[in-house]
Order: sequence, then structure tokens, then C-alpha cells
Amino acid sequence: MVKVGRGLDANVPQSPDMDRYSVMVARAKALVPALRERASRTEELRRLPPETERDLRDSGLFRILQPKRVGGSELDYVALVDCADALGQGDASVSWNFANLASHHWMLGMFAPEAQNAVWGENPDTLIASSFVFPAGRARKASGGYVLSGHWPFSSGVEACGWNMLASVVATDDEADGVEYRLFLLNRRDYSIDDTWNAAGLRGTGSNDVRVTDAFVPDHMTVAVSDLAGGATPGSVVNPNALYMLPVFSLFPYVLSGVGLGNAQACLDDYVEIARHRASTYNRAKIGDLQSTQIKIAEASAKIDAARLIMRTNCVEVLAEVRRGDIPSIAAKTKLRRDGAFAVNLCTEAVSLLFAASGARSLFTSGALQRQFRDAHAVNSHLAFNFDAAGTNYGRVALGLPSENLTL
Repeated sequence: MVKVGRGLDANVPQSPDMDRYSVMVARAKALVPALRERASRTEELRRLPPETERDLRDSGLFRILQPKRVGGSELDYVALVDCADALGQGDASVSWNFANLASHHWMLGMFAPEAQNAVWGENPDTLIASSFVFPAGRARKASGGYVLSGHWPFSSGVEACGWNMLASVVATDDEADGVEYRLFLLNRRDYSIDDTWNAAGLRGTGSNDVRVTDAFVPDHMTVAVSDLAGGATPGSVVNPNALYMLPVFSLFPYVLSGVGLGNAQACLDDYVEIARHRASTYNRAKIGDLQSTQIKIAEASAKIDAARLIMRTNCVEVLAEVRRGDIPSIAAKTKLRRDGAFAVNLCTEAVSLLFAASGARSLFTSGALQRQFRDAHAVNSHLAFNFDAAGTNYGRVALGLPSENLTL
């Protein structure tokens, strides 16, 4: 497959783990042919095939951000974007589940050591699902912990997971002091799964619903969102790396932005390969000789390259800032959210441009383009990539108004 644009090899992290980083990106790239071959079956199953889950486990990709002390790679945060980018060039559904589940090892590293031991002490290779829809849950304080109930949508890859990280509002008798947001870590025995995932895009992610009824969650198995806003966390005592001091929800778009990036890159590469050899059905003119084709390749590749630069630069720079002992300001945090949404929107625009340029051939389900188009718009539908929401909050803070995003 012809590669157009800057690609993955430029500007790799300059850290002692650069060799390990290169190995993991190479492993992700090596899976692409198999993922493309399995893409139709993945959509039919509405979840990842067992062999794909096995490939991701055996490669160590799920554990790229997990602490080294429990066998993870503990790579720089940008590795999440780069590996998702690589896998997304095979199948966006696979990339989506990889990025989600890999990021939860990173987040668990910020929980209290007792929570980390409860999960990784039992099985350091276990997978953790999530749903960060705070209004979907309601928790109340109890002796030694919380009692949690709720019905959460969009728990991607949940069938393969032994644990779940669920977001909830904490209910109090008097909420005059404001609403508290917390994350709760539950074992598979404490929640049920509803098979609800029948979607037009990202069909293979198995993003089903989960339900919890009056589950007791000990104090050490929960963390306040305010503790994840940047700087030392409850997990810092055992994981001192700045990786585990990053502002989690400020970087939320970059957990998944590489998915849209890889999907768009694959769409561009496929389009270029076809345009090199295809002739028009009606007049037999070579598609690649048309100026309109050449311009669309230039525009789409520029959008994708710009998106990659934005994503990677922000991830590299924020980690460097935290390593210096600085915590991003609220203005910097809203910029991270703004840029994450903008970058993925660029990727979606590139795919839409190429889909429209491909004519009726793009409609056939035997080809990858229709899946790439559906997946691009499914990725873009995530709230983290809603530019109106991210842009509004950025503009508010720029104008001296308070942020409306309570997770920052």
C-alpha cells in the first residue's frame, strides 16, 4: 500500500525508552494486513475476534502505558496516539478498543496502590473497560466506601474485560458545595452487560451498556476526578513517573484521536493506490491524470499531516511540561481539548473528501472505503471531538469566563 504524507517515523520521542517505543509501533504496523483481512468479520461479530484480542495481548500493545513495575512498557503518552494511528490503518474498531483499554492501565496507575494491587496483583494482563458518562451513575457515601448504581452506555470492549472503570456523580443531601465527580473500579461480578451495540460505524467495538445495582465500592477502589487534574495522584507513591501526573480529562481526546488519524491515513493510501491504476468507467480517462484528483490528494494529505502534527506535538509538550514540575493552566487545558477535537475533525473532513471523490465505487460493501467513511464519522461523533463544545469552552476561558467543563 502506497504511503502518502509524513507517516509515523518522524519526530519519535527522545527518551531512554525510544527503542521500546519503536518496537511497539512496529508491532502495531505488523498487525495491519491481518486486521484488514478480518475487518468484515469484525463488523459481523460486533466485537473484536478472539484472534485479534490475542494478537493485541501477545504483542504487549495493551500494556504500553502500564507501569514497568508490573510488567508494562511505561512509554511516553504519545505512544498511545502513534500505536492507535498504526492499528487504525488496519481497522478503526480494533484501534478504538486498543486505545480505550490501553489507556485504562495508564489511569489505574493513578489510583491508590491498593486498587492497583487488587487488579494487577491478580492478573497484570487483565483488561479494564470503562464508561465516563458521569450522569449515568449515582453514588452515595457509605462507611468505608460508596454504594454505586447506574446504567452506562458505550463501554467499549467490555466483553473481554475483567474490570470496569465507571464514572459517577456523588449524591449528597446538600449539594450547595457543588457536585463531586468520581471514578469507580468494579470487578466483572459487580456489573451486568446489556448487548446493545448495533451501530453504523465502529461496529466491531462491542461498545455495550453496563448496569450496576447498589454495588459497594471501597474507598481505595475509587478516585476523585479532581485528583486527576494534573500533578501528584494517589498512585504517585508507587508510580512516580510524570506519565501518571498528566491531566487525564484534558488529554481525553488524545486517547482516541489516533484512531481517526490512522483511519484517514488508510483511506488516503487506498485512494492513491486506486487512482494510480483506475480509468473512468465512461471515457476511460486515467483518474490519476485528472487535476481534480491530484488536488484532492493534496488537500486530504495536508489535513491528515496537520492533524498528526497537532496530536503528537501536544502529547509530547504536555508531558515535558509536567516533567519540569509544571501543571497546565486552565487555558492550556482548554486548548488541549480544542486542538484534539479540531485535529480529528480534520481527519473526518479528509475521509469525506476522498469518499465523495471516489464516485459510485465507494458504495460497494466489498471495499474498505465505505467502512472507513462510516468509522470516521463514528469517531467524530464522540463528545471529545465535538468542536462546538470544545471551542465554546476554549472561547469562554479566553474571554475570562469560568470553564464549563467540570472534569478539567
